[in-house]
Amino acid sequence: MGVVDQMLGAGRMKVRCTDGKERICSVPGKFKRRLWIKMGMVVLVEPWELKGDERGNIIYRYSRAQTKWLIDNGYMTL
Repeated sequence: MGVVDQMLGAGRMKVRCTDGKERICSVPGKFKRRLWIKMGMVVLVEPWELKGDERGNIIYRYSRAQTKWLIDNGYMTL
């Protein structure tokens, strides 16, 4: 899980993850048209098998209500 810090272009974003690492993440082709992501949004990140500490794929975007619930219940801090 992480927060989008910066949009890099070409479908890539810099995401600050809850494990303390910053990853450059992309949206896979099957999700590209369904996931519209902006800076500051909370996303679910799947690290790559190779270079997992540096890169990953965004597989889900949390809504505002879901983000509020995660923060209120202690699963995430911003």
